[in-house]
Amino acid sequence: MNRKVIVTCALTGAGDTTGKSEYVPVSPDEIAADAIAAARAGASVVHIHVRDIETKQGSRDVGLYHEVVRQVRESDVDPVINLTAGMGGDLVVDPKNPTTQLEGTDLVSGLDRLPHVEELRPEICTIDCGSLNFGEGSNLYVSTPEMLREGAAKIKELGVKPEMEIFDTGNLWFANVMVEEGLVAPPPMYQLCMGIPYGAPVDPGLLQAMVNLLPDGAEWTSFAIGRNQLPWVAQSVLLGGHVRVGLEDNLYLSKGVKATNAQLTERAINIVESLGSSVATPDEARDILQIERKG
Repeated sequence: MNRKVIVTCALTGAGDTTGKSEYVPVSPDEIAADAIAAARAGASVVHIHVRDIETKQGSRDVGLYHEVVRQVRESDVDPVINLTAGMGGDLVVDPKNPTTQLEGTDLVSGLDRLPHVEELRPEICTIDCGSLNFGEGSNLYVSTPEMLREGAAKIKELGVKPEMEIFDTGNLWFANVMVEEGLVAPPPMYQLCMGIPYGAPVDPGLLQAMVNLLPDGAEWTSFAIGRNQLPWVAQSVLLGGHVRVGLEDNLYLSKGVKATNAQLTERAINIVESLGSSVATPDEARDILQIERKG
């Protein structure tokens, strides 16, 4: 297990979590401060969403992204910056009339999910590799093959590394197709996302099966949500992957004890090191992923 492991901290996400923990950052200042704190705690990568300051819901506002990234880049730490590009895929339909879109819909084209990526040129941005029944009710996440090919081509043109988000085995199949078609520069980077209803369940056997389907030379991370987040750090490392923690996916350090992003990062690092691996510095992460520092 003597190898370098990239630790990503996913800071805030877009879920309805701000009322559940006072530690979930909302404003650009809060999100940037958490990114800096996570990097000081040892995170190799910070994964950034932004939120509307008034509603506290996820946002695609380029100005909010600009302010977070500016503060992180001007700080005394230098984490790899990973911006979500998944916002804009939400479709909520009336179950009795599915042609009617309901409140909560935020559905735009694949290219219209990328203005902040084009302006800020982060080192990494995400691309969600398929559509999904997202939880209960009539919520769908929409990401079609045509959208994905168009988005991947644009991301490659911008010189940004796509982190391909894999929520189920069909997503992985299509991500591999994009790699085969040359839409993703080597080494391809996969994020195997476990436990998000109704995608891939939290199952070590399923993770192993997904890892077996990855192309040679791929770099991959896996995370699980909620109480499975920290145990999954060990699971991912043991199978040869990198790890992700953070308040986007889990609010607790232990039962009943709410966490900060820095605390979750520190706990992940302890797990990685207890397994005989070491945590990659940001520059080591750039070397592993074959990316150049931006900004």
